[in-house]
Amino acid sequence: MRGRIAILGLLAAASAAWAQAPDARSSVKINLPPDSPVTLVSADWGESRATPRGGAMQLDLHASLQLRNAGPRRVRGVTLLVLAQDVTPGGKASVSAPSLDVGAAEVFPVRIDLRLLRPLGAGPLVEVGLDGVLFDDLSFYGPDRLNSRRSMTSWELEARRDRRHFKSILEARGAEELRNQVLASLARQSERPKLDVQMARAGRATNVEPEREVQFAFLLLPDAPVEPLAGLARISGNQARALRIEVRNRSDRAIRHLEIGWILRDRQGREFLAGAVPAEVTLEPGGRVRIAPETALRVTERAGQPVPLDGMTAYVAQVEFSDGKLWIPSRATLADPKLARVAAPSPEEQRLTELYRKKGLNALVEELKRFQ
Repeated sequence: MRGRIAILGLLAAASAAWAQAPDARSSVKINLPPDSPVTLVSADWGESRATPRGGAMQLDLHASLQLRNAGPRRVRGVTLLVLAQDVTPGGKASVSAPSLDVGAAEVFPVRIDLRLLRPLGAGPLVEVGLDGVLFDDLSFYGPDRLNSRRSMTSWELEARRDRRHFKSILEARGAEELRNQVLASLARQSERPKLDVQMARAGRATNVEPEREVQFAFLLLPDAPVEPLAGLARISGNQARALRIEVRNRSDRAIRHLEIGWILRDRQGREFLAGAVPAEVTLEPGGRVRIAPETALRVTERAGQPVPLDGMTAYVAQVEFSDGKLWIPSRATLADPKLARVAAPSPEEQRLTELYRKKGLNALVEELKRFQ
């Protein structure tokens, strides 16, 4: 009985900490290194809550941080590590702010909306640390525990590609054609299938239907440095597992990382993007490697109804060379009819089209003119 009272008292104190401390100093520890290129201006955790879940605490984090660029270089992206517990599943997550353009001494917001779990115990409920900052010259600062350098560099390259795309339309064909292209992008975003794709560690199929081995097709991208050669997967019901794909490095540089994108097809003939599976490789020029990620793909409707699968197509979504340089698909590649129907827009394309939707064409034109 005393133990139960003690647990309830701790949970009540935790909930009170969120409610009574606007800067959350009693319940949140924000760790920024002394030489961090971004500094904390303020933190508002007023909407966050802690509630009991068995022998653990569920933390619903809804907060806004105000950070300042403390250095001379323009900041293009920031990733934060949010930690409630480093070992327990559900105890840590990350928050990234891509597509930034923050000058020296400027203040910018980073929003945190997460749900974490942590065991009962003393100490801060949440610790927030810096995993990395990307600058406009693509240099990087931070421990990079989450491989955020690769992610943010990819987002920045996509942002530059997509800004050039829309700006070239504006300069060559005028504002009205820019409007048409933005409306087409918004239409594609709204027409993408609303399905849930879960990536989990591969195991034995749990569906009632028997498994069948399928040889999947490839979407060959002319400018990709990696060429897919052969691939197999086992499909049962709404699950694809035992993915295997052989690729060849057709570039003149060694490759250390690549991502394979998956387009799934259901039995009604609908196609949708299932995301990209990463792979760490050692692939010399002209070399081949077989990739067998321990990942299973499970597809359901938003209401939870399984979506039976019929086939799949693979394509090269990203490549990192041994020197750290990245390859991403060009806008011409993304215009491929098969890929254009299913590919998710970059964070920057979403930002630009949302700017048009909220503030109109003139605001979008001015935004595009800000960048060289």
